[in-house]
Amino acid sequence: MDQDLQTRLLSAVDDLFESEVAFLSELTAHPSTRGNEQSAQDFMAGALAERGLEVDRWQIELDKIRDLPGFSPVIGEYEDAVNVVGSHRSTTRKGRSLILNGHIDVVPAGPLDMWDSPPFAPHVDDGWLYGRGAGDMKAGLVSNLFALDALRHLNLAPAADVFYQSVVEEECTGNGALACLERGYRAEAALIPEPFEEKLVSAQLGVIWAQVHLKGLPTHVAYAGSGANAIEAAIPLIAALHTLEERWNAPGCRHGDYAHAHHPINLNIGKIEGGDWASSVPAWCVFDMRIAIYPGQDIDAAKAQIEEVLMAAARENAFLKNSLPEIVWHGFLAEGYALSDDTSATAKAAIGALDAAHLAVNDRALDRMAITATTDARFFGLYADTPALVYGPRAEAIHGFNERVELESLRRITQSTALFIANWCGTETI
Repeated sequence: MDQDLQTRLLSAVDDLFESEVAFLSELTAHPSTRGNEQSAQDFMAGALAERGLEVDRWQIELDKIRDLPGFSPVIGEYEDAVNVVGSHRSTTRKGRSLILNGHIDVVPAGPLDMWDSPPFAPHVDDGWLYGRGAGDMKAGLVSNLFALDALRHLNLAPAADVFYQSVVEEECTGNGALACLERGYRAEAALIPEPFEEKLVSAQLGVIWAQVHLKGLPTHVAYAGSGANAIEAAIPLIAALHTLEERWNAPGCRHGDYAHAHHPINLNIGKIEGGDWASSVPAWCVFDMRIAIYPGQDIDAAKAQIEEVLMAAARENAFLKNSLPEIVWHGFLAEGYALSDDTSATAKAAIGALDAAHLAVNDRALDRMAITATTDARFFGLYADTPALVYGPRAEAIHGFNERVELESLRRITQSTALFIANWCGTETI
């Protein structure tokens, strides 16, 4: 890239950074938990329209995506699941096309009294912007937008088509990104600025969600011995799932990117409920589980193993052997994805362009990391033959309390993204 253009782009990000932080604060104030993303998507659609992008806003229709690779099942229908895409159409199309993807949905805030300040009243303190979703991943959405703004600030635009995506459902299914593929949005590379410490994600795990339903025989607690306690019956099943977790963590089972990782596969029992009355032996119990899988690990085979260990444990239980649990697969059925396995010329070129951009901003090489979470990168990398680069700012407590993103890290990511766009797509005069 021309050194003068590089210098001017870095300065343009600096010139706009105060506005970028203000924009991020306003976006973070929208409590865009699942099913409540509409106001945040209104805000994003308005911002894209103001910038002259072609705005496409639509409600996800399950019938259009349920038979596509990567679909995750859901309980019930989507009522307010709306995606927003802003398209820049190049006049010259002399560069390489790009998807800038990010998710607008955030995880629940949890007990409000465990936050030092309200989760949807964002504020800046000591160089960090606080608020639910500030790091995961509204800062990334904003960095993508203001990287494009930096080009506009210089009266430039990408010399290739760019599709800016603000999607829902990343935190539970990924069906928002899948709906973008169904809608026809394709490009030669994708950039997803998830908050992973300014490192390039070389691999990500897949995730499986399930609900396990148990039923017992109700009786008064005075006669508990004659009833079956459905809540207590869950305990040996959870223990059996942990044995599967340890089996999958064995060194011989690991994908190469996780060869030296400590305990990459994690089981989480995220929710449990059951019973109707303190003095009645609970007749029912439901627990929700999440477990990770490696890149390349077959989902159907993993589901079969989960079912096998649950049923084997149930058959060893005096009550459960006569009332086997029901497993409901809902939410994530997400495959793992390893960018490191993509040896195509396109992937090498995209990674090289991001390496150069990061080096120019930070004066050091771009580090790689294999993460024990999942992102929407799998849709592009596995189902659209599109290398997906996950590279975003430093954030803390992204699913916990007092979530925050480091502002100087956000500045650097925006600068690197602007340089990457200029390098990958080329530039044309507005």
